[in-house]
Amino acid sequence: ELRNGALVLYEMVPAASPPYVCYVTLPGGSCFGSFQFCPTKAEARRSAAKIALMNSVFNEHPSRRITDDFIEKSVSEALASFNGNREEADNPNTGIGAFRFMLESNKGKSMLEFQELMTVFQLLHWNGSLKAMRERQCSRQ
Repeated sequence: ELRNGALVLYEMVPAASPPYVCYVTLPGGSCFGSFQFCPTKAEARRSAAKIALMNSVFNEHPSRRITDDFIEKSVSEALASFNGNREEADNPNTGIGAFRFMLESNKGKSMLEFQELMTVFQLLHWNGSLKAMRERQCSRQ
């Protein structure tokens, strides 16, 4: 347990033999998993902790904030990847436009904060809640 009462949770995927897989959930809710073949449960925990630490340090570094420059580069890369046009990026009803909207709504936040938000967004999409909210014409807030 951490000083402020927040917990770091380790969860093992049930397995009777290797490879063992472990997930670690950080106090902010970010979850990371072991990334290599782990012959022991202890090695799986260490692997998951190492990935969590590397991602947290990298994503929370002050230079890893969402800026106007980052948004422009990310949207341009998305347009190039999907052969999109600039109008798509300006239309929030397209996938790339929604991506731009999400980035602009999170300007100044860390990459880890944005990653957590996008995870929630994806879960809402997967379980059908996002579609239901759209049908009820809920706002983007």
